[in-house]
Amino acid sequence: MKDNWKPNIAVLGANLIYGLNYTVAKDVMPNFITPFGLVFCRVVGALFLFWCIHLFTFEKVEKKDLLLLAVCGFFGVFANQIMFLYGLDHTTPINASIIMVSNPILVLIASAIILKLRITTLKIGGIAAGITGALLLLLFKKDFSFGSENFLGNLFIFLNAMSYGIYLVIVVPLMRKYKPLTVITWVFTFGIIYVFPVGFHDFLQIKWQLFPPLIWVEFSFIIICTTFFAYLLNIYGLKKLNPTIVSTYIYLQPLIAAFIAIWAGKDRMDWVKIVAAVLIFSGVYLVGKQKTNC
Repeated sequence: MKDNWKPNIAVLGANLIYGLNYTVAKDVMPNFITPFGLVFCRVVGALFLFWCIHLFTFEKVEKKDLLLLAVCGFFGVFANQIMFLYGLDHTTPINASIIMVSNPILVLIASAIILKLRITTLKIGGIAAGITGALLLLLFKKDFSFGSENFLGNLFIFLNAMSYGIYLVIVVPLMRKYKPLTVITWVFTFGIIYVFPVGFHDFLQIKWQLFPPLIWVEFSFIIICTTFFAYLLNIYGLKKLNPTIVSTYIYLQPLIAAFIAIWAGKDRMDWVKIVAAVLIFSGVYLVGKQKTNC
């Protein structure tokens, strides 16, 4: 347990990036890049970076594990990213944030079914506290809407949460066996196979010359930070932590966004944010309190 601060910091860093990505990705789509075109750019860019590093620390993968890596590539890269970006393009960032709080619940259920992890009272209580804190922050903004005009986008965001939840669980056996970099490199290698036929046409339609400097910065952030670093940090966290703990950190995303707004002078500290922060940190602590073999 003494060494668990490193994977916890890694997962925290990944969720800090994801928290920023809701707004950043919305700026880039759809005026400059379509959702499918952006997914193609994300996967190709991150895959290139993963292989550049992996070649220096090469680890051979057994043939019998390739099928599971291919399944991880489908749920963790293709379905996850396609559904998230397509959903975000058809709904609002606040709606997406609210729906994503379902992810830890889905992970807890999948972990119990696939990994046979025990659903404890502490875990249920921790997830409940985290959900309450996250929803306090999100719902008090009063700029959400679950009308019919956002239905398709909301549905795809939920499917994204479910896909990523499945990925966090099924990738665990691979994490017991290989280095995090090896796993994520092969997951993205298979991911590009699924993404190519869907996103290549949209990639060719991108008018790069129309990108203003800010969009280039945001585009680079999405490729390097949201895709390369966030995936790498999360997979590193999974090496030591069980999937439920990793997924529970998603509750920090709206809290991080609130603190950034306060720091930038666009919001102020109040009792809602204080209570929400206490609930979220308590939830993360309770979910991770009992050590579980994973």
